[in-house]
Amino acid sequence: MFKSIVRTKWFAVVAAIFILLFILPLFAPRFFVYIFALIYVTSLLAMSLNMVVGYGGMFQFHHAVFYGVGAYAVALMLTKTSLPMWVGFIAGPIAAAITGLIIGWFCVRLTRLYFGMLQISLGSLIWAIVFRWYSFTGGDDGIHGVPMPSMISSLNSSYYFILIILVVCLILMYMIIKSPFGSTLQAIRDNSQRCEAVGINVRRYQLGGIVVATFFAGVAGVLFVVLEKSVFAEMLFWVLSLEIFIMCLLGGWFTFAGPILGAAIIVALRTFVGRYTEYWTLILGVILILVIFFLPEGVMGFFQDLFKPGAKEAVERK
Repeated sequence: MFKSIVRTKWFAVVAAIFILLFILPLFAPRFFVYIFALIYVTSLLAMSLNMVVGYGGMFQFHHAVFYGVGAYAVALMLTKTSLPMWVGFIAGPIAAAITGLIIGWFCVRLTRLYFGMLQISLGSLIWAIVFRWYSFTGGDDGIHGVPMPSMISSLNSSYYFILIILVVCLILMYMIIKSPFGSTLQAIRDNSQRCEAVGINVRRYQLGGIVVATFFAGVAGVLFVVLEKSVFAEMLFWVLSLEIFIMCLLGGWFTFAGPILGAAIIVALRTFVGRYTEYWTLILGVILILVIFFLPEGVMGFFQDLFKPGAKEAVERK
C-alpha cells in the first residue's frame, strides 16, 4: 500500500516537472532556455555512464570519448557530405557504439583498475587523432557552423527537440535496466565469479552493456551539435570524463535519476558561480567532500532511502 502511494506520488511529480519544462521557453529568458537544454544533454551523457559504472560495475574512466565520437560523426556528415540530416543523426550514435565495441572488446579482458587504465589509453589515442588531424577534424579549432534544418535551427525548437529525445532515451534506458539483460548486468556487478559459475558469459554481457551505454553517449553528442552547431576536440578529453564521473557520484551511482541531478548541479555551478569566481571548482570540491561523508549513496540515493517503506519508522526509532 505504501509502495503504491509512493509510486503514484513520484509519477505525479515527474509529470509535473515534465509539463513545467515543456512550457519553460514560453516564459523564461533565452539564457535559461539554453542552460536547461545544456543540462538535458549533459544529463543524458551522465545517465549513459551510470549504465556502465553504476549498474554494470565497470571502470569506464574515459566515457567522454564516445560522446565526442558521436558529435564529430554527425558534424562531419553534415559539413562534408550532402547526405540527409537524419543519416547524420543516426550515424553519430552508431559510430559511438562501434567505437565502444572495439575499445570494449579489449577492455573486458581486464578487470577493475586495469580495465579503466586501458580505456583511458585507447580513448586518449582517439583524442590525439582528432586533435592533430587538422585537414579532416579541424584540430583544436573544431568544426563550427554545422548546418541544421530550419525546424530545429532556433533555440526554442532545438530545446524541444532535445527534451523529446531525452525523454525517449530515458524511457529506453529504464526498460533496459529493468529487463533481464539489465538484471544480469547488475548481478555481474555484485558478484561476477558467481555469475560465471552458473554459466553466464560475463564478458559478453559487459561488452553488450558498454555498446548500449556508448550508443546513448553518441546520442548526447548529436544533441550537443544540435544545440551548439559546433564540436570541439575537448569533448573527447579525459577531463570531461572525470566531470561526468563526478556528476554520477554527486547524484547517486545506484539510482536511475541521480546522474540527472548531478549534471544539473555541475552545470549550474559552472554557469552561475563561475560568473563570479574562477574558483567554482573549489566549491564543488567542498560539496563532494560533504556528500562522500554524509551522503555516500549520493543526493538522490538519500531521498530514495528516505521514501522506502519503513524508512520513517526507522528514523523515529533512532
